Amino acid sequence: MTPRTSFDTARRRFLTQAGAAALLGVTGLPARAAEFRLPRPPVTPRVPLVRSQVGRSRTDSYAWLKYVPPEGQRSLETLPAPIREHLVAENAYAKAVLARVATEERAFFDAMQTRTPLGAAEPGLTRDGWVYATAYPDGSHPVYSRRRIGGSADETLLDEAARAKGHAYYRTTGQQVSPDGRFYAWAEDIGGNDRHRICVREITTGEVRVVVDTDAYGYGGVVFSPSSRYLFWIWRDARNRPTRVYRIPVTGGARVLVYEEADPAIFLQIERTAADGFVAINLSGPDTSEVRLIPATAEEAAPSLVWPRAKGRRYAIEEWNGGLVALIDDAEAPDGRIARVDRTGFAEHGDLVPHRPGIQILQMVSFRNSLARVERRDVLPRLVLTAPSGGEREVAIAGEAYALTVPAGQDHGAATCRAMIETPAEPPTWLDVDLASGRITVVARQRIAGFDPARFEVRRLFAPADDGEQVPITLLTRKGARADGSAPLLLYGYGAYGVSSEAVFDIAPTVLVERGWTYAIAHVRGGSEKGRRWFLDGRLHRKHNSFGDFVACARHLVATGNAARDKLVSYGLSAGGLLVGASMNAAPELWAGVIGSVPFVDMLNTMSDADHPLVPLFRPDWGDPLSSAEDYDYMATISPYENVKRAPYPPLLTTAGLKDDRVGYWEPAKLVAEVRAQSTSASPAMLLTDMTAGHQGSGGRDDQNRKMARFYAFAQGCVEGRFA
Repeated sequence: MTPRTSFDTARRRFLTQAGAAALLGVTGLPARAAEFRLPRPPVTPRVPLVRSQVGRSRTDSYAWLKYVPPEGQRSLETLPAPIREHLVAENAYAKAVLARVATEERAFFDAMQTRTPLGAAEPGLTRDGWVYATAYPDGSHPVYSRRRIGGSADETLLDEAARAKGHAYYRTTGQQVSPDGRFYAWAEDIGGNDRHRICVREITTGEVRVVVDTDAYGYGGVVFSPSSRYLFWIWRDARNRPTRVYRIPVTGGARVLVYEEADPAIFLQIERTAADGFVAINLSGPDTSEVRLIPATAEEAAPSLVWPRAKGRRYAIEEWNGGLVALIDDAEAPDGRIARVDRTGFAEHGDLVPHRPGIQILQMVSFRNSLARVERRDVLPRLVLTAPSGGEREVAIAGEAYALTVPAGQDHGAATCRAMIETPAEPPTWLDVDLASGRITVVARQRIAGFDPARFEVRRLFAPADDGEQVPITLLTRKGARADGSAPLLLYGYGAYGVSSEAVFDIAPTVLVERGWTYAIAHVRGGSEKGRRWFLDGRLHRKHNSFGDFVACARHLVATGNAARDKLVSYGLSAGGLLVGASMNAAPELWAGVIGSVPFVDMLNTMSDADHPLVPLFRPDWGDPLSSAEDYDYMATISPYENVKRAPYPPLLTTAGLKDDRVGYWEPAKLVAEVRAQSTSASPAMLLTDMTAGHQGSGGRDDQNRKMARFYAFAQGCVEGRFA
C-alpha cells in the first residue's frame, strides 16, 4: 500500500469519526456523548525505511513525514499533499480533543491578558543625553522610544504593532541606536523562518529604509560601526547557517564581504566593544572560539585575529581601562578567568580575575571606571565590581532563588551600573549600582495590573539523584500553601548546551499557581546552574544524567508533599523536549501529562542528517552517529522516538512550527505516531502545527499567552482525567 493510499484511508476515517465527534456540540447530539468519547486520531501510515550507518541498521517507519524543499522556504502550499493533509488532520484532531478544556483555556488566557505591565516595560537606559525606553501600549507589541534628559516629548524609534500590521507573523530583534544618535536599526522576521531583513530609521526625518531585504541573521547579527557610517551584518546561507559578515553604508550602497566562515560547526555573531573602539566578529562552537577585531580607526580594514581557535578553549574580548580583557575558559580554567590583554599585539599580561573552581563567570560588562561581572556561586548569581586598581566589591543580593541580569548597551562612561533582579514571584526590580561605592539605588519596580507578589512564595529545594548529586529545584507556590501532597504540579526543565534555567518572573506560572497548582523548575545537569561541571555531566555520553535528574526531581517533589502523586505534568521546550520525552519513556506511569513545545525528540535521525543547519555545530554536545559507532549506540538508547515502548503512556501534547529549521515538524509528528502505535492506554497523543511560524511564535505577547493558556488547560484536563 502506498503512503498516499494509506493516508487517504486514514483521512476518511478521521473525517467520519474524529470530525463527527468534534462537531457533536453543534449537531444536536447529546452533550454527554461528546464528554465521554474522545475522537479517534488520524492513522499515520507506516512506511518502513531501513537506515544503515557505522555498521548499524534501524527502521524508521515515519520517515516519509519529513520534507525539506530543494529550494525556497517550506509552506503549507508547497508541502507534498500526503504530508499537508496529514498535518491538517492532526491539527483538527488535537483541536477536537482540546475542545473539552476550551473553557479552562479561555479562563487562563483571560487571566494572563489582564496582567499587563503598568507604565513602561522597563526604565530607560541613559546614553549621550537621551533616555531609551520600551513600553507596551497595546499590551502586546513593544514601542521603542527615546526622550532627552529633562525633556517631555518622546521620539518613537520603532512601533512594532504598526510594523506588524498585515503580517501573519512578525518578530524583531537587534534593536539599537547608532553611536552618533542619528539612526535606529533593527532586524525583523515577517515570514516565521528566522531569515531577517534589516531596517534603519533616520530619527530626525522618520524615514525607514530596508537596507538588507532578506537572508540576514538578526540574533547578534547586526551592529553599527563606531563611526555610524556602516552597518555590519551577518548573512545566512541556503541551509540557514550564519556564514558571512558584510558591511553596508547606513545611507545605502553596495554590500562588501568582510569575512566568510567555511566551517559549518562554527557560529557567527558580531558586536561593538564597550568603548566603541572595535567591531568584534565572534566565532564559536561548543568547544572552541576565536575573535577577529576591526578597529574604529580603520572600519574598512580586514579583521585582525586575536588568537586562533583551539579545541577546548573558548574566549571573549572586551575593552577596558585603555586595553583589552579576555574572559577565557579552558581545561585549566573551566569556570572562567579574566585576563589582561595587549590592545594591539594581543599578548596576555596576567589574570585580572583568576580561576576559582565552582565559581563560574557568566558575563562581563565594561565601564570606564569599573569592570562589572556576573558570576554564579552555589547556584545563585552575584554581581562583582572590579576597579582599575584591581580592588573588588561584591554587591549584596539576598534571596533563596532569583535571576540577575546586567543589560548590554550601557553607557561606557556611566558612573553607575544598571542591574535587574527578579524571582518567579517578584516582577523585575531595576537597580543602579554606584561603581565607586557599590551603593544601590532602586530605579523602578515593575508593577503588574491585578498582581500581588505577597500572595506567592519562592523556595529552593534539592533533590537527591541516583548518583548522589543534589539537583536544585525552584518552587513557586501560593503563600502559606501546605506541602500535604494534594497539589497538582507542573515541572519545567531544559538542561542542554550549558544554558541555565534562570529563576525569572513570568506571568503565566503565577496564573497557574493561583488556581491551586505548584510550579517547579528542575535545574538538571546539562545546564550550568552549578558551573561548567554541571554542564559536562549532562552532555554527550552523560546525557542520561539529565533525564535521571528530572525524574529524581519529580519523585522528590512527591516524597516531600509538594506534589500529588498522580498529578504531575512535565513541560519542555526545544531541547527541553528531549528531556521530557526521554523522561516519559523512562517512567510513563509517573506523569499525568506531558507537554513538548517544538520538541527535539527525533535525536538519532536528526543528528544523522549532515545537511541540517545545526548538526555540525552541536556534534560536540550530542555526538556524531555518522562517524562513531559508540555515539550511535549511546544515542540509540536515549532518543525519545527510538525508545517508545509498550506501556500505558499519559496524555501527550506536542507543538511544531512548519517553517522551523531547528526542530522540524516531523520530529513531534513521528513521536506522536509511535506513541499511538505503542501505548497500551487510551490517552491521546496530539500534534498542533503552526503553519505560519518557525521555532518561535510571533513576537506579540498575545501569542505567548495563548500558547501557555492552551498548555495549562491541557495540564488541567490531564490531572482531572478529562482525556481518559
